[in-house]
Amino acid sequence: MTVADKAFTGTIPQLYERHLVPLIFEPYAQDLAEEVRRLKPGSVLETAAGTGVVTRALATVLPAATRLVATDLNAAMLDVARTHVPRDSSVEWRQADALALPFADETFDAVICQFGAMFFADKHQGFREAWRVLRPSGRYLFSVWDEIGANEFPDAVTRALAEIFPDDPPRFLARTPHGYCDTARIIEDLKAAGFADVTSKTVKHVSRSETPHEPALAFCQGTPLRSEIEARDAACLEEATQRVAAALARRFGKGPIEGRIRAIVFCATR
Repeated sequence: MTVADKAFTGTIPQLYERHLVPLIFEPYAQDLAEEVRRLKPGSVLETAAGTGVVTRALATVLPAATRLVATDLNAAMLDVARTHVPRDSSVEWRQADALALPFADETFDAVICQFGAMFFADKHQGFREAWRVLRPSGRYLFSVWDEIGANEFPDAVTRALAEIFPDDPPRFLARTPHGYCDTARIIEDLKAAGFADVTSKTVKHVSRSETPHEPALAFCQGTPLRSEIEARDAACLEEATQRVAAALARRFGKGPIEGRIRAIVFCATR
């Protein structure tokens, strides 16, 4: 993973929320929120909250008395997240690094992280921090994307960009979002951090879009993949997006289109 892989800056947060959230994140957010609701926690910490898709789902299903703290490394992502919850919401927003959480030991009943662990520069440290702030018997619930070949839209985007930049193909999607998906390794990492009881399951959904342009725009301009494209040719972002859209149309049709997505969801008990 490169430093740029974690740079959700500029217009990326707005495009991420508008295009990528409904494309791939919303169904998993609803699933995760329902799992948390069943735990009946009194306090919940969300790390790597992004633009708040899980936060919104949690705020809807959890009792008003539940303490809900949402954090992210990128202040720009939280700025967007705040605009999508009611002004009178009790959500506590805080910029924070998941590898160095600014909370006391044994503070929360549950720690949640949807599709964020892949971005941890030090996975062990991220898991140790989750373990540290959990109360005894607290739960750490998080998800990672499965291998890129099992996720059809990002796979098609990566393949199309390899044709556009054959000498130096952008590999952000395969390297980071889909680069930490070995279940046995992740369970080993969790146990090394102190978690004794770990379960996992594979969860499949379908990504839907009215046109091929939507996923092309979402991935090429609403993620750090944008920086990789611009680093190769700063003037060709729009052209690359259009060429990726054309490749998606060839593979999936002109629209509406569908693509399979697959994730792995973990539950670890302190």
